[in-house]
Amino acid sequence: MMRTHYCSDISENDIGKQVTLCGWVQSWRDHGGVLFIDLRDRTGLAQVVVDPTEKQAFDAVQQARSEYVALVRGTVRKRPEGYANAALKTGNVEVGASEFRILNTSKPLPFEVSDTSAISEETRLKYRYLDLRSPRMHRNIALRHLVAQTVRGYFNRNGFLEIETPILTRSTPEGARDYLVPSRVHPGKFYALPQSPQMFKQILMISGMDRYYQLARAFRDEDLRADRQPEHTQIDVEMSFVGEEDIFRTAEGMMAEVFKATGQEPLQTPFPEYDFADVMLRYGSDKPDIRFGLEIRDCAKIFLSSGFKVLAEPAKNGLAVRAMRADGAAAVSRTEMDKLTEFAKTNGAKGLVWLKFKDGKAESPSAKFFTDVELSALRELTGAKDGDAVFIGADKPEIVAAFMGALRKELIARLKLKPSRKWAFLWVKHFPLLEWKPEENRYDAAHNPFTAPLEEDIPLFDTDPGKIRSHQFDLVLNGVELASGSVRNHRREIQEKALNLMKYSKEDAALRFGMLLDALECGAPPHGGFGLGLDRLSALRCGEDSIREVIAFPKTSTATCLMSESPNVVEDKQLKELRLKTL
Repeated sequence: MMRTHYCSDISENDIGKQVTLCGWVQSWRDHGGVLFIDLRDRTGLAQVVVDPTEKQAFDAVQQARSEYVALVRGTVRKRPEGYANAALKTGNVEVGASEFRILNTSKPLPFEVSDTSAISEETRLKYRYLDLRSPRMHRNIALRHLVAQTVRGYFNRNGFLEIETPILTRSTPEGARDYLVPSRVHPGKFYALPQSPQMFKQILMISGMDRYYQLARAFRDEDLRADRQPEHTQIDVEMSFVGEEDIFRTAEGMMAEVFKATGQEPLQTPFPEYDFADVMLRYGSDKPDIRFGLEIRDCAKIFLSSGFKVLAEPAKNGLAVRAMRADGAAAVSRTEMDKLTEFAKTNGAKGLVWLKFKDGKAESPSAKFFTDVELSALRELTGAKDGDAVFIGADKPEIVAAFMGALRKELIARLKLKPSRKWAFLWVKHFPLLEWKPEENRYDAAHNPFTAPLEEDIPLFDTDPGKIRSHQFDLVLNGVELASGSVRNHRREIQEKALNLMKYSKEDAALRFGMLLDALECGAPPHGGFGLGLDRLSALRCGEDSIREVIAFPKTSTATCLMSESPNVVEDKQLKELRLKTL
C-alpha cells in the first residue's frame, strides 16, 4: 500500500508519527514562502505544510495544480495556536511534508469538485467520474454502503439466507413495461429483466428455504420521476409461517438498526398502523406525511338537517362531507382563499367551503348559511380555535379524498408548516385487492396479483369483488412510500379466483404463472414479505430529493446515461445474430 492513513483519519493521537497520504490536490496556497496544500480523498481533507527547507517536497509542490493526484509523506503535528479549523475533522492537526510526489496530472476540469451545488445535473451526470469526487457524493455513497451492510447484518443474525434470483427470466405483468433481452440461441424468443423477484421468492418459500433476503436489482421500462430509475435496488424479503404483524415487526427491527447505525435517534416501534379506508379518510392519501396534523374529519352528520344545501344535499344522499382544520390559517387573505378554492377545483372539487375563526366568530362568504349549533359542532369535531380555518368539501368519497388530500399538501407548503418531528413512519394496510378497469371491462390487481384477501372477504369473490380487502401493505416514511408487501396466496384455488377476475384464461394463467401455480399445489406454506427501496431509503437519510444522488451511475429522467452515452445503436452484425431488424 502506498498510504498509511486516509486523509481524515489523522488526529491528535498521531502527533509525532510519520504518515503517508494519497489523494487529490484541492487547493494550493503560498503563505510567506511556506506552501500549504489541502489534500482530499474520499474521507475528507488534510492540511499539508511544506517548508522551503524540505527541498524535494518544496520544489515538487510548486508543480502541483488543482486535482493533481499526489502522495505526501511527513510528520503529523499540532496546528499553531489560533489556526485550528473546527469545521474539519482534521482541523487541529497538519502534516509537515518531507516528501511530495505527483502521481498524475489533470487537465482543467469543467467544474470545481469541492462544491457542485451550483452545477447543472446534466453536467454533473455527463462528468459523473468528477461529480463522484465531491464530498457530497462521497458522503452519500458511503452512507448507502452503511445502510446495505447494516441490512445484511440484521438479516444474517435473524436466520435469513441471502439467495440470488435470476436476472434473465420471463416476461410477467408487474404494472410497468419489461426490458426485453433477445436470445441468440433461441431465435425469436426473449428473456425479460425482472421487475421484482416476486415469483422466485415465493418458490423459495415453497422450497422450504423459510427466510430469504436479497439486495435485488429490479428493472422497469417506465416513465421516470425523481424517485424512479429504470434500474434500482430493493431490499427484498420473504418469510414462511407468518402473518402481517410478523412481517411488520421484522421490517421495523431492520429500520431501527439502520437508523441507529446511521447516527439517528432511536426509532419508536411499533410503527402506527392504519387501514387503507381510514388513512384515505383522515389524510386523503395512502402515503401521508403525518408530521403535520391537518387531519380530515367526516362531518356529514352535522349537516343532515342543515339549511345549507351545498352540504346538506350530499349528506342526505350518502355522499362524503369532510372537514379539515388548518392551524393559523385565519390569517390567510381572501385572495389566497380564492386561490386555494381554485386549487381544489383543479384536483376534482366542484367547490370548496371555508371558514375563518376569529374572536369566537366565523368569517366567510358562506358563514351566514351555518347555524350556531353547526358551527359549534364543527369546531368541536375539528378542534378549531380562534386563528384557525376550516375547509369543507363534499362529493363521492374517492373524489373528496383526492382533492382534500391535495389541499392538505398545498396548505402544508403555503403555510410553511414545520414538522412535529424528523421521522414519521406508518403502515398502511388492507388495500383493496382489485380495481375495476372500465376500458378493459375487467378487474386488475390493485397492487400485487399474488396478494391474499382477508379471510372474511373471500365470499365477496362471488358477490362483490370490488369490496375485497387484501393483506397488501405499504410502509410510509415522511409521505414517501418506502416499502410495499403482502401476505401471499398460498392456496392455488384462491390465487386462480383472483386471476380469473383479472380475465386471465386458464391457458394464459398457466403460460404466465404456471411455475408458481403448480408449486402452490405442492405443500406451499403461508408466507409473505416485502420489497423496500434501498435507493429511496438512502436518499431520505441523506436529505436528498432524488435517488440519483445516492446511485453511483444513475440514468437521467429520460432513461439515458450521459457519461456512457447509452442506450445506443448496435452493429448490424449483432442484430443479424439475433435475427432482429430495426424500423
